Amino acid sequence: MATIFILNGPNLNRLGRREPEIYGTRTLDDIAATLSRRADALGVTLDIRQSNHEGHLIDWLHEAEDRGAKAVILNAGGYSHTSVALRDAVAAIATPVIVVHLSDPASREAFRHADLIAEVAVLTVKGAGPEGYVTALDAAARL
Repeated sequence: MATIFILNGPNLNRLGRREPEIYGTRTLDDIAATLSRRADALGVTLDIRQSNHEGHLIDWLHEAEDRGAKAVILNAGGYSHTSVALRDAVAAIATPVIVVHLSDPASREAFRHADLIAEVAVLTVKGAGPEGYVTALDAAARL
């Protein structure tokens, strides 16, 4: 069975409490439960992780490729706008990466408009809230 990694970056462990007017009230565990049910229906397995540390995300991207993952769904949080190292890690692996943003960065502060990682991803899903993860999972399963 194909495995899809779902990697979540800084502050996503605070979903449900952090700026609910922007990110909603669902927690990362709520999202993971929804994704697990959808993965069962799609016939894929998930490896869902979260870290506030850039290096962990980079290591996990490398691991996804090394383990033969079908795809990676990445919500890099604020690193999307700042991390050349994370961008380079996505560019360095053959595993396709789909970027997810809960909000639409283009409609927010100017510093969020640049998305370094989306430039090297196969798809970006933005502004759909938690349902964006489901959209990304459906797309990853079709790859």
